[in-house]
Amino acid sequence: MRFPFLLMPAILLAGCTVGPDYEGPVTAGAAAPGATFARAGDKIGPAAPQEAQWWTAFGDPVLDELEKRALAGNPNVAVAQARLQQARAALGLQRANGKPNANVQAIYLHAKVPGIDLGSGSGGEAEGGGDSESLNFYNVGFDASWEIDLFGGQRRSVEAARASLGAAEANVADARVSLAAEVAQAYVGLRDRQLRVELARQSADKQRGILELTQQRQSRGAASTLDVERQRGQVEQVSSALLPIAAERDAYLNALATLTGEAPGVLDAMLAKPGTIPLPPAEVAIGDPSAMLQRRPDIRAAERQLAASTAKIGVAKAAAFPKISLMGIIGFGGTNIGDVIDPSKLAAIAAPRLSWNFLDFGRNAARVGQAEGARDEVAAQYRGAVLTALRDAEDALTRYGARRQAVANAARSKASADLAASLLRQRFDAGTSSRIELLDAERQQISADQALIQAKAQMTTDFIALEKALGLGWS
Repeated sequence: MRFPFLLMPAILLAGCTVGPDYEGPVTAGAAAPGATFARAGDKIGPAAPQEAQWWTAFGDPVLDELEKRALAGNPNVAVAQARLQQARAALGLQRANGKPNANVQAIYLHAKVPGIDLGSGSGGEAEGGGDSESLNFYNVGFDASWEIDLFGGQRRSVEAARASLGAAEANVADARVSLAAEVAQAYVGLRDRQLRVELARQSADKQRGILELTQQRQSRGAASTLDVERQRGQVEQVSSALLPIAAERDAYLNALATLTGEAPGVLDAMLAKPGTIPLPPAEVAIGDPSAMLQRRPDIRAAERQLAASTAKIGVAKAAAFPKISLMGIIGFGGTNIGDVIDPSKLAAIAAPRLSWNFLDFGRNAARVGQAEGARDEVAAQYRGAVLTALRDAEDALTRYGARRQAVANAARSKASADLAASLLRQRFDAGTSSRIELLDAERQQISADQALIQAKAQMTTDFIALEKALGLGWS
């Protein structure tokens, strides 16, 4: 078989791929291997952290169940997974575009044309009448076409689609990371408000007891109306402070329901009983910045988007070069219906086609410039994402270290309030202190307990933020 002379250069150039090869993003200096976090304090270890299901370190089965339900039923994760499915299909489409295209066809043609003398040797089916003749034509066959990927434009399209698929996979992981942190933070907020609502009610009861005793003292002339009104105002303040805490508790119940893909109220029975606030482990493994950047899904997605935009430059550059496509047609047919099964009526056509839009007045050069500008934009976005990730981790480490110290301070304050209440009870039992003084000491004890609970909740919330900043919560 002889190839047309024009196809020889195409065959020689078939392995050529234009456009820049992707060599990876520029590594930020602060994320170089061996670098450490600047804000890591005590109780922070350099060991590699647990990537998936970090919340199991709390040892809270209710939280574990909520995380399981959320990861299975949250709509945001479902959206990311649907986009991943689209990206897989897009990659399959690009791969298929590089392969030949074949079609099977069957044709019947009936024409009535003027001034044609079919004659007896035509073999056609003619129906005469006046100045026109009728003609029937039958054909069964198939055609195939294939555009040779001379300069790698199709290969670059597949490369871009593969990178976009990697970005979609990373976006699914990022959705899981964010969701796991949201569920854990909402759960901690719920437990915090539940405990503080109960303590606020106890504090209100103590304050009402002080008011009743002050009113009794007023009736005996041992307290003034001013003393009573002051205590009445304290009762109103404590009672008012209870209302927003209760509203926040209900809001967290609603948040947990929707995060798990349920309607508000569905989880109320499951979460009605107050529980303790889950506390982070004594030592936290964080690894190093370089490993964190490789692990964070948002950074992985940004890197894959950079790879995709780089490949699209090659797609734009390949469009400026000549294109060669091959088309072939084969079939059986003639003017009689029996011709479609007659081997002697075989018709075959091979048609190579060369096209080159060499005079486009700079249109494709502009498209290449657009692709290069888009690549530079994504590269800048990647660098920004890296710096943001490093800042998130450092900020989270700073806040978590401060919260640990705040919990220690709140614990010492609680111990002092407990001791003061114990000493006042001893004095009350000995008759050297009044019940009002005892109730006031117990109210201050409750306030110290509330402050400690709130400090623990904030510390755990900052620990969750640290786990999210480290890119944990997916596998």
